[in-house]
Amino acid sequence: MDAKILFVDDDTNILDGFRRQYKRTLAMETAESGSEALELLKHNGPFSVIVSDLRMPGMDGIQFLSRARETAPETVRMLLTGYADLETAVDAVNQGNIFRFLTKPCKAEDLLQAISDGVRQYSLITAERVLLENTLRGCVRVLSEILQLVNPEAFGRASRIRHYARAIGKRMRVANLWQLDTAASLSQIGCVILPQDTLKKLYVGQELTGEEEQLFAMHPFIASDLLAHIPKMETISEIIAFQQKNFDGSGAPSDPRSGEEIPQGARVLRVVLDFDTLVAREHDKVGAVEQLKARPGLYDPLVLSALAEVVKTETMFTKAHLGASELRDGMVLSEDVFLQNGRMLAARGYIVNLTFRERLRSFSENPGIKEPIAVLVPKEGSE
Repeated sequence: MDAKILFVDDDTNILDGFRRQYKRTLAMETAESGSEALELLKHNGPFSVIVSDLRMPGMDGIQFLSRARETAPETVRMLLTGYADLETAVDAVNQGNIFRFLTKPCKAEDLLQAISDGVRQYSLITAERVLLENTLRGCVRVLSEILQLVNPEAFGRASRIRHYARAIGKRMRVANLWQLDTAASLSQIGCVILPQDTLKKLYVGQELTGEEEQLFAMHPFIASDLLAHIPKMETISEIIAFQQKNFDGSGAPSDPRSGEEIPQGARVLRVVLDFDTLVAREHDKVGAVEQLKARPGLYDPLVLSALAEVVKTETMFTKAHLGASELRDGMVLSEDVFLQNGRMLAARGYIVNLTFRERLRSFSENPGIKEPIAVLVPKEGSE
């Protein structure tokens, strides 16, 4: 059995017995207290199964397994005790989500069978998570590629937004950064209902018609409704729905939340979206940040401060004009890229990757790429 097992008991004789009994059949570690075991979970994991004694000084088995559930939620938890009363069993199941409740003395073969069952359960849990993560990544990639094909202008804006949102998230130590990253990537997916010319008008400050304004105002909710049907995307859907909500509570949607009640990811997108619009209207980036700061009540001050720090790192890029074959992953398009027939292939702000370089190769002969391509090249040591 290759899986790692953690035994926790304050009685060193019992731990020694486990080592003698299972050293040839299990990859195991032991801890003499709940606090020691929690440290092992953090630094020596992942463990497939935890087998913990109930009666331990300081932190009992139920308290420890409850904490362990927070630290390592996928690890299967078992409780071993000589006090097999019903109330203890109920508490163990309710508070620690225990997979097995075993009583002392427990035969070696029975405990080994329980651990084997726990390892199988752990394998099922992790396999399901990996499958879901791969499915989720696949959905995000497909939606992004659809947006790139249907509306390169919107896709380019999403790429620029993702770049800044991710940088801000790192500086603010945002929990679950992947949710912010995904929300930024898909924040413009609702713009599939808009013509590219409408978006370009908006970004450069031209006046929209009433119908265009109405369609644009709908795009966050179209995206949110679309994503709400995908498992594990509920939080991302909410972030996108609130991307135009102001810090003071004004703006869409008509929800009473304000300030830090608004999802943090949405507060980041609110700042980055307006920053991108100002830059598109030929404001320099430092000046755009100052304009945002001059709009009281609209933005989270902490997000604005993080954006100001991110903008300072823009000096870590150098400008270049390169042929399509010279582009490398990580470079950022500083101008729109067009085919020879006039069709836009990618908007400024897009971060060059393998998929984009393959698309360039496929279009290089027919209809051809307009070259050179203006890019920002990261300096060594930049993010």
